[in-house]
Amino acid sequence: MKNYEREKRSDDDRKLQEEKRLKVMEKLYLALVDTPGLFAYIIRKVIGIDYIHVVLSMDEELNEAYSVGRRNPAVPLLAGFEKEDAAKIEKVFPTAKYKIVSMECTREQKENISRQLKECYEKRFQYHYCIIGLPMLLFNIPFYQKNHYTCSSYIARLLSENGIQISEKHFSLVTPKDFYEYPDKKILFEGALEEIVHPEESWKLRKPEAVYEY
Repeated sequence: MKNYEREKRSDDDRKLQEEKRLKVMEKLYLALVDTPGLFAYIIRKVIGIDYIHVVLSMDEELNEAYSVGRRNPAVPLLAGFEKEDAAKIEKVFPTAKYKIVSMECTREQKENISRQLKECYEKRFQYHYCIIGLPMLLFNIPFYQKNHYTCSSYIARLLSENGIQISEKHFSLVTPKDFYEYPDKKILFEGALEEIVHPEESWKLRKPEAVYEY
């Protein structure tokens, strides 16, 4: 009986420690991106801000970052779920403007999101860009085609499923502007992509308030 009680207390202690571990606050990172090009220009006009693409990352250096976007940075028509490669993107868009922000989450949320991103990446060719949903977005009509997303709708749905609500709108209607206006975020960096890829040739990831210091 005493052994049983000791084992039960030990199990309860382990569960309590695990619950505490999972409740520790962590951070997720978003990169809001502005790239040149006609398609980007059209999106900018529609949503009313410069940033037309959103990336979700586990770290602020964007080493483990994912999005629904171009599979090849140089080919706009081939798009789906991909792991972002900043060096490859920088070769095509060296002056692309990035705004990196952090948002708080629990360790449990971050671990679940990281696992889901990796699972999606393993099946990445089953996920596609939702071109047909763009007209619906213009007319504010919720629309979902299985495994088809925009960059914003994918991240909005993933975060919502893990208890982080970016907007009260249906996920298919979320745009980069909603992430841009999300209040519970901290700006870490704003500048050209080449500054991220080649920090040794520029400042380190700078806070935006330092950009205009002389």
